[in-house]
Amino acid sequence: MAVKVAKDTSFSAAIRRVFLRARPETKAYLQLSPGLILVAGALLVPLALLILASFWSSHSGGEIDTSFTLANYEKLLERPGYAMILLRSIGIAASVTLVTLVLAYPLAYFVAFDVRKHKLIWLILITLPFWTSYLLRVFAWKVILGWNGAINSGLTSLGVIDEPFGFLLYNPLSIVITMSHAWATFAILPIYLSLEKIDRNLLDAAADLGDGPLKRFFRVTLPLSMPGVLAAAVIIFIPTVGDYITPAMVGGPDGMMVSNLIQAQFSKANNWPLGAAVSVVSITSVAMLSFVFVASVRALTARIR
Repeated sequence: MAVKVAKDTSFSAAIRRVFLRARPETKAYLQLSPGLILVAGALLVPLALLILASFWSSHSGGEIDTSFTLANYEKLLERPGYAMILLRSIGIAASVTLVTLVLAYPLAYFVAFDVRKHKLIWLILITLPFWTSYLLRVFAWKVILGWNGAINSGLTSLGVIDEPFGFLLYNPLSIVITMSHAWATFAILPIYLSLEKIDRNLLDAAADLGDGPLKRFFRVTLPLSMPGVLAAAVIIFIPTVGDYITPAMVGGPDGMMVSNLIQAQFSKANNWPLGAAVSVVSITSVAMLSFVFVASVRALTARIR
C-alpha cells in the first residue's frame, strides 16, 4: 500500500521551491536580495527624503514649509559663494586624488614587482595607518603642521628659518597634505592588485620585441593597471569631496568645504531644506564628474593600447 507524503505548504518551503526552480541569474539576484534591501533602506530611502526636503522651505525660527518650491536652488544660483565653496571642494578633492595616486603608484609597483618574499609583511605595513583613528591622524597632522609644530620647530632649531612658516596650516594646502596621507592606503591596495595580476610574459614579450623599460611601462604595465588606478581615483575622490573632519580641523576659513557648509545649514542656520539642496547639488556634481573622468580615462587607455 502506497504511503502518501504530506506536502510541506509552509512559507519557507514555498520560497525554497521558487529558489530551486529559478534560473541561475535569478538565483544570483535572490542571494543578493538581503544586501539590496539593506542598501535600499539605508541609502536610497534617505536619499529620496533628502531630495524631497530640498524642495521645501524654511522660515524664521526653523519652521519648515513642505510646499513645493525651487527657492533653495534659485538661492544657490544667485549667490556665487555657494558655487565657489563647491568648486573649492572639487579642486581640493582632485588635488588629493592626484597627489595620492602619484605617491601610491611607485610603492604599489615596488611591492608587486620587486618584493620577492614577505609580501604579506609589506601589505600589513601599508595598512598600519588604519590601526589608529582617522581623527587621531588628522590631529597628528595638525600638530606637525602647526606654528609650533614638528616642522617649524625643527627648521627653527636648525637655523634654516628665522620664524615659523604660517602657510602650513589652516589653508587648502594643509587639507591636501592631511588627506593624501589618510587615503594613501585606499590607493595603494587597488593599484597593487592590478599590477599583481599582470602576466609577466607580456613584459618579456615586449622586451623581446625591442621595447625598453620606459616603453614597456607605458605600453603594457600602465594600461593594464588602469582598472586599479581608476578604482583608487574614484574611491578617493568621492569621499574627499564630502570630508568634514579634515577641513574643520586643519582647513580654517580659507579651507571651508561643502561638507562644512552643509553642516552649518543643518545645525547653526537651522535651514534643513537649503542644506538638503546643497547636498543634492554636491552629490549630482560629484557623480557627473566621476562618470566623465572614468569614461575619459578608459577612452585614453584604449587609444594607448
